[in-house]
Parts: sequence; C-alpha cells; structure tokens
Amino acid sequence: MGLLLDVEDTAVTRQTAEALARVGTVAAVRLVALAVAEADDNQADWLQAGVHDALVGPGGVPGVAAACANLARDRNDAVRRAAADISAWIEVPDDSVTGASPA
Repeated sequence: MGLLLDVEDTAVTRQTAEALARVGTVAAVRLVALAVAEADDNQADWLQAGVHDALVGPGGVPGVAAACANLARDRNDAVRRAAADISAWIEVPDDSVTGASPA
C-alpha cells in the first residue's frame, strides 16, 4: 500500500497503479481500490493516471472492468465505492489525465 500512496514520489504511485491495472486481476484491482479509498485528492489523481496509462497501452486491459464488477460485491464498503470510482474512470476518460483539449 505504501507504493500506491507514496506522498513523496507520485511517479511511484502512478507506476504502481499502472502495473496493478495491467495485471487486471480482482486481487490487483482491489489493492488499487483500497488505495483510492484512502487517497487524498492529489493521490487519487495519480492513481487515476496510472489506471488510465494501463488502459490506453498496447492491448488495453479488459480485466479491470471485470474486476471492478466483481469488487462491487466486496464485503468492504470502501472497496465497493472505490471500485465504482475506478469503473467511472474507465467509462468516461478524464481529459485532464489524457491531456486532451476540450472541444
């Protein structure tokens, strides 16, 4: 969890979130969700950027959406809420993360 919420090195946060999203298993995405649940706004932005990086990379990562659907039934309410946040990141790309300009 320390790598996902590193307050001193946001690159580590982003890269760890990306690596876990690329794995795409329920266990990996649950770790990202736990971090999202504990993150401040700045950390959440870097976590979102890491997930986005994994999704736009070669081949994308279809497992993240399936993992979030599974986590929607997690016993931990914070994980369920964070999984919903991650699902929203997947469904609606954030221009601030992608660097795209508004139309």
